[in-house]
Amino acid sequence: MTFETIRLERIGPVAKIVLNRPERLNACPPSMAVEICDALSAIGDARAVLLTGEGRAFCSGADLSAVGERSIAGGAGSYKALTQSYNPLILKLSRLPVPLVVAVNGAAAGIGCSLALTGDFTLAAKNAYFLQAFVNIGLVPDGGATWFLPRLIGKARAAQMMMLGERIGAEQAQDWGLIYKAVDDDVLAEEALALATRLANGPTVALGTMRRNLGLALDADLATTLMHEADGQHKAGDSADAVEGVQAFLEKRKPVFTGK
Repeated sequence: MTFETIRLERIGPVAKIVLNRPERLNACPPSMAVEICDALSAIGDARAVLLTGEGRAFCSGADLSAVGERSIAGGAGSYKALTQSYNPLILKLSRLPVPLVVAVNGAAAGIGCSLALTGDFTLAAKNAYFLQAFVNIGLVPDGGATWFLPRLIGKARAAQMMMLGERIGAEQAQDWGLIYKAVDDDVLAEEALALATRLANGPTVALGTMRRNLGLALDADLATTLMHEADGQHKAGDSADAVEGVQAFLEKRKPVFTGK
């Protein structure tokens, strides 16, 4: 499969998606969102996904300079781009059946910030930052930011990011609980791949079920969450990896999971 705005690579059991418009700081037109969706549909038997950006930015936001079919100018254009391209991408990322690691190698602004926050584990280079810049141009946060931010960092800090439009550096983002970890710039790629590989070598059915249940629990009561857990345990318990895990425990050895 050929892409114009991204790259799809396979590194062992990990599918790596690279936003590839470095000359535009990986600004994301609707066509890029569509291509990421297509790439996610083409990962085959990959057991984890790693998402990052090419060059000195992760994603500087939607491409406001795009013209023609890529244009999102005006309220109607933005609405169409969100409902037909960006929103389906955010939902597809949130519903992946395998773990998602995001490596933020620079600015993560606007829709780029939302993309970064879909990760189960978001690592950021210490020179990276997160920005809800919408207020600075008279717009409102989108791409799920209004859902992600208060759940990750609380209403007060979400309001700070959205209404003041100030940059939040990687180390502050880690302190707030916005991301998993801030790391030195020169080890970001290595650490992110190592983590994605570790997850890819884990019990895929169980990890995918954990991912689903974590998302469901954010909007469910305790009784509903208990039933989701029971259903998930039923599914995971019937997997080959669960059989291997129990057998390895009994034999006092490290399990070898196959993702089945």
